[in-house]
Amino acid sequence: MVPQHGILLAVNLISDHFGPLVAKVCECLLRHGALPLPEIVRRVRLPRGQVKNTLLILIQHNCVQAFSSPKVAGRKDEPPVTLYLAIFDNVLHRLRFSKFLAVVRADIPESEDLIEGLLQNGRLTFDQLVERTISKVQEGTTGREEIHLNFNKLVYARYVERCPKPEPFFNPLGDEEQTSARKKVPKTVEEALSLEKKVINTATLSDPERFSEIPYSMEDCTEDPPKSVSGAKRKHRAFEIDEELNSTIPENEVLWRANFEKFIFCLKKKFCADRKKSKLKVGTHIIWESFFEANLTDNDTNSATSSINGILEKLGQKEGGAAMTLDQITQVLEELQCTTSTDDPEAFTFDLRQMVEACKNEEIESLVKKTYGQEAFTIFRLLAQGRPVETDQIIDTTILDKQIVHSTLYRLWKDDYIDTAEKVGSTPGTGYAQFFVWRAKNTFREKYIDNLYHTALNLRLMVNRMAELLLEGSMDETKVKNRKNALILMLARHDDSLMLFHGF
Repeated sequence: MVPQHGILLAVNLISDHFGPLVAKVCECLLRHGALPLPEIVRRVRLPRGQVKNTLLILIQHNCVQAFSSPKVAGRKDEPPVTLYLAIFDNVLHRLRFSKFLAVVRADIPESEDLIEGLLQNGRLTFDQLVERTISKVQEGTTGREEIHLNFNKLVYARYVERCPKPEPFFNPLGDEEQTSARKKVPKTVEEALSLEKKVINTATLSDPERFSEIPYSMEDCTEDPPKSVSGAKRKHRAFEIDEELNSTIPENEVLWRANFEKFIFCLKKKFCADRKKSKLKVGTHIIWESFFEANLTDNDTNSATSSINGILEKLGQKEGGAAMTLDQITQVLEELQCTTSTDDPEAFTFDLRQMVEACKNEEIESLVKKTYGQEAFTIFRLLAQGRPVETDQIIDTTILDKQIVHSTLYRLWKDDYIDTAEKVGSTPGTGYAQFFVWRAKNTFREKYIDNLYHTALNLRLMVNRMAELLLEGSMDETKVKNRKNALILMLARHDDSLMLFHGF
C-alpha cells in the first residue's frame, strides 16, 4: 500500500510532466488499484475518449501497465476484461532521470543521447531514436551505423530493454490457488509479492527477449521512413498493435525503453560504495572502488560479485594500484566483509542487502537521537532488535536512571515508535507480579518513509514556487535562481534516503 504522501508526491510529478488531467487519472489508479476503463471514467468524471488518451500517455511513459483478467471469478466462458494498474515505482523514478543519465555518461558516454531520448519519450522504436538523435546533432557528424552500434552497447549493458507484453493475462484467483499450494511445502523464506509486482513479472519478457540486440543485417531491410516521435499521434501509434501479428513484429517496429531495474542497481552499488568510504583505512579506497568497477554481472541485485582478475585490472589503472600484492588486496577485501564461494574461489562477493538494512537502521536511529537525545537512541537500538524487553531489563542493560528510562519510553510510545504490553509473571515470595514489556513497532519504518515522501513533496513545491517567481520577474532573478538550484540539490540528496527505504 502506497503511503498518503507517496501518492501526493507521485501525482505532483505526473501533474508537472503531463498536466492535471493525466495526474487525475493516475491518482485514481494509485488510490483504488487496478481498474477497468468504465470504472475509471466513472470515478474521475471525464469523457471516455479523454481518459483513454491519458491512459495511453501513462502507458507510453511506463507509469501504467494494462493486463487482462477474468471478468467473473471461476467463469471461463466470460471474456476477460482489461484492467489498468499504476506502477508507483516507475512514477517515482521520474525524480531520478538526471542520475540515470549520469550513470550512462560515466559508463558509455557516446550513448547518452540515446538513453536521454528514451527517458524523455518513454517508449520508442529504433527508427524513432535514430531520427531524434540525427536531428539533435550537426548534419553528417553521426550516421545510422554509429547510432546502431551505440544503441547495442546500451542493450548489451542492460540499460535498455524491449518493452513488456502490452496486455498479458493475469488471473488473481489462479495465483492465490498456486500460493496456497506452495504454502504446504515448507520454505525458509518466501517473499510476499504485491499485485503490482505479480503483474509486472507476468508482463516482463524473458531475459533473452528483453536484451536481444538489434542484428546489423536488419538495417538493410528498412524500407519505410522513420516515424515521428513527437506529438500525441506517436503515443497512439505506439499501442495500435494487431494481436494476430504481435508475434511477428518486424525488428524496426519493436518498442524499447530504459531498464529502470539496472539503473537502480547501479545507484545501489554507488550508494553502498560511498557509504563505506568514510570508514575505510587509508590506502584501501582504490581497492574498494576497483571491486565495484569490476562488477559486470547484475543477475543478483542483492549482491555485487567481482573476479580477482577484474579487480587487479581496474587497480592497475589507478595511481599506486599496480604496486599492491595479491595478499594485500585479499586481506583488505576480507576486512570489508567480502566473501568467496567454494564454486568460484577466484571471485569475491559483497552483500548489498545486508549493508542497505544496516544503513536503514542507522538512518532511523540517527533521527531518534536528534529528536529525543542519546538516552532514547540507546533504548531504541535495544528495542529495535525485535524481541520484547521488560522495563527493569532495559534499565539494567542501558545503565540509565530509572526515571529517565520511564520518561523516554513514554515519549517514544506516545509518538508510535514503540509498543508495550502488560505481562503477569510469578516471583519468589509474592507469587505473581505485573510488569510491562516493550518492543519497537513494526510500522515505525512506514511512518518514516511517509515522512520522507512528505519532505520530497515539500521540496518539489518549493522548487516550483521558485520557477513561478522567475517567470513573474518580481524578485531578484539571481537570488531566486540560486535558491532554486539549492533546493534542487537538496531534493537530489534527499532522494538518496528515499531510494534507501523504497528502491534499494
